[in-house]
Amino acid sequence: MFVISNFLAALAAVLNLLLSAYMWIIIIRALISWVSPDPYNPIVQFLRSATDPLLYRVRRWLPVSFSGIDFSPIIVIAAIYFLQVFLVGSLRDLSYQLR
Repeated sequence: MFVISNFLAALAAVLNLLLSAYMWIIIIRALISWVSPDPYNPIVQFLRSATDPLLYRVRRWLPVSFSGIDFSPIIVIAAIYFLQVFLVGSLRDLSYQLR
């Protein structure tokens, strides 16, 4: 059982790392949107291609733009935080119980 326990602990750690990295990508994308970035910059293109599919779905599902302010990054960050607390925490707890 220790192999499954270690696998779940590693899965929780990797998932937590990926969720944290994506959260920072969304934060950077939101900060860059406050200035007028060059749309042909490779960094700006990467940030847009990495975040637009998810942000577009949130904007389509919930129109959360009030007076020109887009709140969809806040909703996505809250969802990521929920996944970090619930899913990663559950995987860690399950891995500890299997030891």
